[in-house]
Amino acid sequence: MSTLTESISSGRDRLPVNLPGLLSFGLLLAVSVPIFWMGFVSLFNAWGTPEYSHGPLIPLISLYLFLRELRDKPHAPEGESKKRWPGILVIAFGLLIAFAGNLARIPDIITYGFIIWTGGVVLTVFGWKQGIRHQLPVFHLVFMLPLPQFVYWQMTMFLQGISSVVGVWFVQLAGVPVFLEGNIIDLGVYKLQVAEACSGLRYLFPILSFSYLFAILYRGPYWHKAVLLLMAAPLAVFMNSVRIGIIGVMVNSYGIQHAEGFMHFFEGWVIFGSCIAILFLMAIALQRLTPNPLPLSEAIDLDFNGLGAVSARILSIPNSVAMMVGTGIAVVTTALFIAINPGPAPAIERDPFAIFPRQISEWRGVQVPLDTQIEQVLGADDYINANYVNRETEDTINFFVAFYHNQTEGSGIHSPEVCLPAGGWEVFSLDPYEVSLPETSYGTFNLNRAVIQKGLSKQLVYYWFEQRGERFTNDYSAKAAVVYDGIFEGRTDGAMVRFVTPIRGGEPESAADARLKSFMEETLVKLPRFVPL
Repeated sequence: MSTLTESISSGRDRLPVNLPGLLSFGLLLAVSVPIFWMGFVSLFNAWGTPEYSHGPLIPLISLYLFLRELRDKPHAPEGESKKRWPGILVIAFGLLIAFAGNLARIPDIITYGFIIWTGGVVLTVFGWKQGIRHQLPVFHLVFMLPLPQFVYWQMTMFLQGISSVVGVWFVQLAGVPVFLEGNIIDLGVYKLQVAEACSGLRYLFPILSFSYLFAILYRGPYWHKAVLLLMAAPLAVFMNSVRIGIIGVMVNSYGIQHAEGFMHFFEGWVIFGSCIAILFLMAIALQRLTPNPLPLSEAIDLDFNGLGAVSARILSIPNSVAMMVGTGIAVVTTALFIAINPGPAPAIERDPFAIFPRQISEWRGVQVPLDTQIEQVLGADDYINANYVNRETEDTINFFVAFYHNQTEGSGIHSPEVCLPAGGWEVFSLDPYEVSLPETSYGTFNLNRAVIQKGLSKQLVYYWFEQRGERFTNDYSAKAAVVYDGIFEGRTDGAMVRFVTPIRGGEPESAADARLKSFMEETLVKLPRFVPL
């Protein structure tokens, strides 16, 4: 029986349907679907958001790249094409990753496992020598996946900062007086907030995908390809800054009402199209640096000839022992998953924050509801945002806790480092800080201590991530604990706890520290009822 790669190398012969191979391949796909299903559902939901609305196009582009490689690359020698055992190992590893993702109830892990599994299937069908050549289209599937939330928020914070600074610079170039407070652009009469939608991520992911495709199709030296690929991220952020600058000038000249309609139009296809046009101009410029430059029509290989005939050859896919072994591994893994499927996360018994005490010793609190848009971004299942006032000293402390029943889907916990600049605050200092509260269940632990400033106002902030009886100061450590506890304990609940107090003019920071510690000791005695340990 001839191999699939030998058949494709001719590019002309009409091959008969290989029913055993087709059934074996179809069975491998069918028995693997259940273990990836949760990831697929989450992926489709993510594609409904503006940041990942390009997602459905990615598999189609990957398929085009795969068929193009299949048409153009010569087949591997017969001996090399039979080396299929690496593909079996990769399939098993991808299924193992997805299995762990199901146990932890983290769809993102499942989708990562799916891409690994896809690479393993390609290696198994074609053998190592030929299959390794087809991994670039498989890697391109990464661009259809949403980023883990904690990585998303960290990137958002970073890109917001860049967009704000460069956007203000463009406004100043137009002669408009402007002042930047955190991520708020102050134009005097109007203020523009560089929120998460303005960070550049909305354009970054599709442009990264396009630049990856562009680099593969570009005919030129490898360093040209590297330049085109590496320029995608700074180009997206730069164009987003241009957008912010133009909006700032329009708001200053015509008012916020005129800018809103322009904003919605300009933030979409105009920005994306401009980035694509700049990439094409860069390709032309790079070609001018070569001794024998090609016209752009030839420098970008967009030949679609023969792809239909190549795609039809899946009907003649060869059967192999490796394919059957991979199918057997998928059957065992899926059966084991069904047998021990933990199902939805169990409900956590806790009291709602609606009944959290508003009178704590000499402190009296008032609940302050968050803005609807902020609530949506926060995505918490329950929260408290209360301002407490000391009746004797008139000191004030803001107490905020966001609780999540399940941190593996949705918005998830993100650090106040993201929220504070969005409110115009600048982080003056941020360091780990040890506190000892022997009268509580928390004992001695580390938290994040930050001093923030906006204009002449200064505040002291304590915050940490409360994770099922453990306290974390780092987002990444907290997420790693969620994965571990999700697999071995079946719990993925958690919270972010924050205390804030103003630092009055002339008051030493040590006095604010003492005030927060005293209030925390009284408050944390009550917190385990609402955030279970």
